[in-house]
Amino acid sequence: MISERNAFGQPIGRALDRWAERPLPPLTPMAGHSCSLEKLDAERHAADLYAAFSTAPDGRDWTYLPAGPFSHLAQYVDYLRKEAVKSDPLHHAIIDSQSGKPVGTAALMRIDPVNGVIEIGHIVYSPLLKRTRSGTEAMYLFMRRVFDELGYRRYEWKCDSLNAPSRRAAERYGFRFEGIFRQAVVYKGRNRDTAWFSITDGEWPALRASFEAWLGPENFNADGTQRQSLSAMQAAIRQ
Repeated sequence: MISERNAFGQPIGRALDRWAERPLPPLTPMAGHSCSLEKLDAERHAADLYAAFSTAPDGRDWTYLPAGPFSHLAQYVDYLRKEAVKSDPLHHAIIDSQSGKPVGTAALMRIDPVNGVIEIGHIVYSPLLKRTRSGTEAMYLFMRRVFDELGYRRYEWKCDSLNAPSRRAAERYGFRFEGIFRQAVVYKGRNRDTAWFSITDGEWPALRASFEAWLGPENFNADGTQRQSLSAMQAAIRQ
């Protein structure tokens, strides 16, 4: 619905009278109950991350990523040293609270403080993190930083349109599908049509409530299995 028009009668977007450029993401850690996030450091994290990724039976987790798989530790350390010094993408290690070791990585990227837009990407979950409470909490911690701490307006998720697991994960975390950008990227010598997803600041309060309800201890049985799915909680809160 068009809510505003200018002096010429043309429809225009709503005014953002209080909007101001947002700060860049800080380098401070983000603490949760089952995991924490900290800036990636090759010297501290590489060996444990490589060990965690090596628990996978094959290299399929790297198919849709711009780098990897890595055949030996030295190769991965070299890659991580180059990535860890970048400010965009700003890579983070996901630390398991119980073991104290990194079990995955993710990055805030395409950081646009002027427009309040930021993307989550370079997500690599080892088998130790996949389908765990920690894996979901890590995504919640990133969202909480982006929306609650920094006040950004838009949070994006992009992936190869053929990457079905990534698309399912985006939808589970509450991102809304926006469409396909055809022939958007060339990587590993092949074409990528990119699927775009987003969450806006107006959608975040309801999503935050669903994440916090899902992560609550009362939602898990003694064996650690969930009692209610995150998707079901999101659907209930949206009603």
